[in-house]
Amino acid sequence: MVSSDGTPSEEPCFPDALGEAPFDDLLREVLSRVGGVLDEQARLRLLLDAVVAMAADLSLDGVLTRIVEVASRLVDAKYAALGVLGSGPGKRLRTFVHHGMDGDAVTRIGALPDGHGLLGLIIDRPEPLRLHDIAAHPASYGFPPNHPPMHSLLGVPVRIRDKVFGNLYLTEKAGGGDFTKADEEVVVALAAAAGVAIENARLYEEAARRERWLAATAEITGLLAGSVHGLDALQAVADRAREVAEADLAWIVTGSDEDDLVLQVIARAEGATPQGAQAAAAAEHTRTVVRTGTALSLDRLSLDDGAQGPVVIVPLRTPDGVEGALGLSWTLENAALHHEVDAQLPASFAEHAALAIQVARAHSDQQRLALFEDRDRIARDLHDLVIQRLFAVGLTLQSTARTSDNPELAERLESSVDELDATIKDIRRSIFALGAMEHASDIQAEVTRMVDRAAGTLKFRPVLRFTGPVRTLVSDDVAPHLLAVLGEALSNASRHAEAQGVEIDLAAGADIVLRVADDGRGLPPDVRESGLGNMRRRAEELGGRCEVRSAPGEGTTLTWIVPTGR
Repeated sequence: MVSSDGTPSEEPCFPDALGEAPFDDLLREVLSRVGGVLDEQARLRLLLDAVVAMAADLSLDGVLTRIVEVASRLVDAKYAALGVLGSGPGKRLRTFVHHGMDGDAVTRIGALPDGHGLLGLIIDRPEPLRLHDIAAHPASYGFPPNHPPMHSLLGVPVRIRDKVFGNLYLTEKAGGGDFTKADEEVVVALAAAAGVAIENARLYEEAARRERWLAATAEITGLLAGSVHGLDALQAVADRAREVAEADLAWIVTGSDEDDLVLQVIARAEGATPQGAQAAAAAEHTRTVVRTGTALSLDRLSLDDGAQGPVVIVPLRTPDGVEGALGLSWTLENAALHHEVDAQLPASFAEHAALAIQVARAHSDQQRLALFEDRDRIARDLHDLVIQRLFAVGLTLQSTARTSDNPELAERLESSVDELDATIKDIRRSIFALGAMEHASDIQAEVTRMVDRAAGTLKFRPVLRFTGPVRTLVSDDVAPHLLAVLGEALSNASRHAEAQGVEIDLAAGADIVLRVADDGRGLPPDVRESGLGNMRRRAEELGGRCEVRSAPGEGTTLTWIVPTGR
């Protein structure tokens, strides 16, 4: 209405139809409009309460549950659901939270939707959609068996600006009617607030993941600063990386040359394949990472058995360069977990772990150097003082024996000189042994233990001699082959040779030479060379050779030779 001076009046203006209506009808219309205003106020109050509640909850599951409950109440929908898109390239639902169906109904329906059909249409075209009948739409796939009937639909995207997090779905308007434009507007407002809440929840999850990676980095650094070294250190790094990334498999390869990488350790989740198939299939990509020093993430990696899954490969970088790579892989079923991992986080973890390994190695080298220096001093003292004095005593005894008129005394003096010569040889062998750092599992100790065990079977202890720095020159890849050959040779001497004596010589110089000689009956002419063939193959694999000399009644001598530089 307008006042006499032309200004708008604050009095309500009713249409002529209302003005001419009977009083009872007019009163009912006024009450209806007042009720609508009150309903709208209740809606807005509920919407405000929901926004406040969502902002206070940082857990994604709590936020999603709150959103669907409030949305159902806001528009009187019997059923409500919210689908959250995965972070992968497929743009399909990672999470589907529903409201309105009890547990028995959900169990009867079976698998939850993954974003196809009409839901996929709303994902591909993130804009509000209102339908009178879901089944009548061309994109509808229909409902699975035991699904409750649904007709009306209101779907709106959950988004912030151009970033879509998912979609909110509401079905079965109370009273059997359709969702209105007002319903759409209030749900769009709720979805906007939900987008902010979901983004905050994801940021919170991302911060938690970063915190876990930082904690793992600190844990590994502290572990490697202690007594964990070598393969145990690499295994600890692989285990921790797999746990934090929630990967099914983790592996570490080492080597600075892309064409000479060695698979060192594998860590796998319970039930994952024990083979290194993923590592083998990713070999070419691993070489690329080592060459470029850049992390690599693949959505799918095909395997020989047809399986597929995503992988992340990051370099083990130190100030001296790239020394290998750390790989993480997921099964196709757990591919969503791969998309949650920012490749920079495992890359930073691997870099710190590689640096910690290098520092631990340097500290170990310093300790070894100090031990070598101390042993060098002892060796010099033995050589320059003890051996020279024994040599002088031997010369004196030998001279006395030559001038003695008593044959028995001369013989005893010569015997003493021989003992002194043997003692000097033993001291020299001890000097060679001092050239390596003592370790409980070194090759010299392993060979000695193997010979001690064989003594129980042979009924006598074989003679064992070491020549040269065996501990330092027998490398880690040669040692298993050498022990296997020695074990086979001792077994043959025990079971077939009927030997009364066995001599074992292990020498380390330009070559690693293992010689096992027995005084048994020798090899028969028609001997099967299954064991001997294995010995030869082991030597050939290492670039060496295996020689066997035997004659009936004269025993057998096995000589196994491989290059030291292997």
